[in-house]
Amino acid sequence: MTMPERDEPTGALVRPYAVTRGRTRPKLEIALEALVETTVRGRSGMIRGGQGGSEHQYIAAMCDGGRVQSLAEIAARMQLPLGVARVIVADMASDGLLAVYEPTSLEDETDAVGTELLERVLSGLRRL
Repeated sequence: MTMPERDEPTGALVRPYAVTRGRTRPKLEIALEALVETTVRGRSGMIRGGQGGSEHQYIAAMCDGGRVQSLAEIAARMQLPLGVARVIVADMASDGLLAVYEPTSLEDETDAVGTELLERVLSGLRRL
């Protein structure tokens, strides 16, 4: 029994980068925890046989029907490197096939009620 050569890349290592045509920078910056959902345009593309490859079809199906997924979940379920998944999702979002919902930070929150609630929770935790 001979061992396979370690210098030769396997199809699994080469293929994801071929899907992105070697690009490593996404068209849009998408956070790891950003939520992704298939748009109406993305659904109609799936029904017609769609644009893109099987990865596009898989992501559109995975994020359809109210099943919102994070970018990290998409990469994990597809067993793709995060950078590759980010490029594919960004391409699909820029084509209007996916909607991306970026997380907001507390610094962006200007709601006084929300700030007051957080202060009360913090105060209660300190009393414990």
